[in-house]
Amino acid sequence: MAEVRLRDHRGFVRFWAADAVSLLGTYVTALALQALAIEDLGASGTEVGVLGAARWLPYLLFGLVAGVLVDRYRRRPVLVGADFARAAVLGLIPLLAVLGLLTVPLLVALVAVFGALSLVYDAAHQSFLPRLVPRSLLTEANARLGQVGAVAQAVGPVVGGWLVKAVGAPVAILLDAVSYLVSGLVLATLRVTERVAPAPSRHLGRELREGLAWLYRHRTLAPLAINSHVWFLFNSVAVTVFPYLVLADLGFDTFALGTAYALSGVGAVLGASLSGPAARRFGAGRVVVVERWLTPLAYLPLPWAGGDARGLVLLCGAQFLFGLAIGLSGPVELAYRQFVTPDRLLGRTSATMRSLNRGAIVLGAPLGGVLIDVFGSQVAVWVAVAGLAGQAVSITCSPVRAARLE
Repeated sequence: MAEVRLRDHRGFVRFWAADAVSLLGTYVTALALQALAIEDLGASGTEVGVLGAARWLPYLLFGLVAGVLVDRYRRRPVLVGADFARAAVLGLIPLLAVLGLLTVPLLVALVAVFGALSLVYDAAHQSFLPRLVPRSLLTEANARLGQVGAVAQAVGPVVGGWLVKAVGAPVAILLDAVSYLVSGLVLATLRVTERVAPAPSRHLGRELREGLAWLYRHRTLAPLAINSHVWFLFNSVAVTVFPYLVLADLGFDTFALGTAYALSGVGAVLGASLSGPAARRFGAGRVVVVERWLTPLAYLPLPWAGGDARGLVLLCGAQFLFGLAIGLSGPVELAYRQFVTPDRLLGRTSATMRSLNRGAIVLGAPLGGVLIDVFGSQVAVWVAVAGLAGQAVSITCSPVRAARLE
C-alpha cells in the first residue's frame, strides 16, 4: 500500500501557500502598527496596550457566536470573504495617514474591525484543515503550517523594520493589505467537499452550550484551555512591554526591533521542526508542559537589557527562546484538539479557545500598558514572568501532561 504523503493533498498545498503569503504581510504589519503608534502618533504605554487589545476585543465579545456560525456554513467561502474584507480595512490605514486624518483612537477602531474579521477567519481556518487531510496527517500538517508561520515570523519583522525605516509604517501596512488579497484569491481556487449541519438542528443557545460543554468538561481539554487563558493573559503583558522597552526605553530603532522579532521566527522554525518527533517520542502533553516553562524563562533576561550590543543580544535571545517554545508546542496542541474533537464541534471548539485566549489579551495588553506608565517596563516584565511561571506549575500538575495523539 503506497504511503500517503502530505504533498499529495493538493488542497492542503494551496491552503499552505495562502497562509504563507498572508502571514508574511501580517508580521510586517505587527511591527509597523507598533512603530506607527509609538513613533508617528506619539502613543503612550497605555495607548499601545489599548491598541494591542483592540485587535482581540472581538474575540471576547463575539467569539462563541462565530464558532456556531462557522459550524453552520461551508468554511472556504468564509475564509475567502474574510481575506478580501481584511485587505480593504488595512488599506484604509495608509490612506488616512496620507490624508493626515489618522489618530490613535481611529487606528484602534480600524484594528478592532480587522480583529472581528480575523475572528471569523480563524474559526474557519482551524476547523477547515481536517477536511483537507486525514487525521493521521494532522500533526504533520499543523507542523508545516507552523513552519511557514515561523519563517514568516523570521523574515517579516526584518522586512518590516527595513520598510518602516525606508518608506514609513503606512506603506508597510499597505503591503499586508495586498497579501490578504492574494491569499483570498488563492483560497478561491481551492476545491473541497464540505458538508454542514441540516437547518432543523440549529439553535444558537443549544449549539453554544454544546460547544462549551465539550471543551470545559473534557478531562484533558478543560485544564489545557484554562491554562491557555492564563498564559495569554500574562504573555500579552510581556508582548506589550517588549516594543515599548526596545523603542522608547532603550532607544533602539525599528530595524533592531525587527531583528529581535526575527530571531523569534528562527526559534519557531526550529521548534516546529522538532514538534512532531517530540510528540511521538514524549507525548503531546509533555511537549506542551515544556513550552509553558520555556516562556517565562525566555522573558527572564529582559530587565537586565541595556541600550548597547549586549542588551540587543539579550533581547534577541529572549525572542529566540520564546519562538522555540511556541513552535514546539503549537502544532502539537492544535493537532491534539483537532484529533479528539468531532468535526461537527470543531468550529465551536476552535472559536471558544481562540476567543477566550484573545479575550485574555484584551485584559493583559492594557494591563501591561498601565504597568509601564505607573511602575516602568521592568516591573511589568516581572509581573509577566511571575504569572507565566504560575500557570506552568499548574499545567504540570494537570492531566494535560499525559495527553497523547493516539
